[in-house]
Amino acid sequence: MKHSLQSALLTKPVKILLVGAGGTGSRMLEKLVCLHKALKAKGHPHGFDVVVVDPDTVSPANIGRQAFYPGDVGAYKADILVTRANMALEDAVWASCVAKLDTQSNLSAYDIVIGAVDNRAARLGILRGLENTMSGLRYWMDMGNRRADGQVVLGQVSSRRKVGEDKLRLPHVGELYPELIDPAFEDSDDTPSCSLAEALEKQSLFINPTLADFAGNLLWNLFTKGEVDSNSPTKAVLVEAGVTGQHVK
Repeated sequence: MKHSLQSALLTKPVKILLVGAGGTGSRMLEKLVCLHKALKAKGHPHGFDVVVVDPDTVSPANIGRQAFYPGDVGAYKADILVTRANMALEDAVWASCVAKLDTQSNLSAYDIVIGAVDNRAARLGILRGLENTMSGLRYWMDMGNRRADGQVVLGQVSSRRKVGEDKLRLPHVGELYPELIDPAFEDSDDTPSCSLAEALEKQSLFINPTLADFAGNLLWNLFTKGEVDSNSPTKAVLVEAGVTGQHVK
């Protein structure tokens, strides 16, 4: 079955919220810059209007695996990334927000919310924020990974007042994999890595940019072809050789 892009997104500024500016989020922002410039070149009248939200600062362990440099240490991730994006864009001014979403957030200002978070509570915050809107459908792209595999899931979330009314919407990650939004399944080992070497024991070096590449290509197809196959390309498992693929946190 084919899913068609909401036609309004081809004529208006596309409001995107990127939640998370770490390993995957920092790479995803690079893809959004490329997508904005490419879509404008192909005739989209406005392109993307992006806000990046993340409460964290850059640590030495982030250098090498995430899109940061030694001089960034101590600065807020969202601020650094958006400053660089705006330098590359020239024709747009994207924004950063040093904050954390919770279940009381209202995400009605956005057309697409991209989650690049590493815990179930944050995913639940995104879902509740989308459900707290007054009306309409909004896209939720979830990106998550373990050491060497991960998932990208593109779905749609209805306002809590409208749940069940749109039978043709794309199911979101919380419906496909309920355990991914249940804090009871959270990994107890959430201590930050103190070095790049330690971080690489937890995650393969290129899993994050691989996820970002796939997610960027999914959005590219959605905006340039106007549709995607809702049975396959909206959901993908990426695996390293010899590692069995499955959905992950």
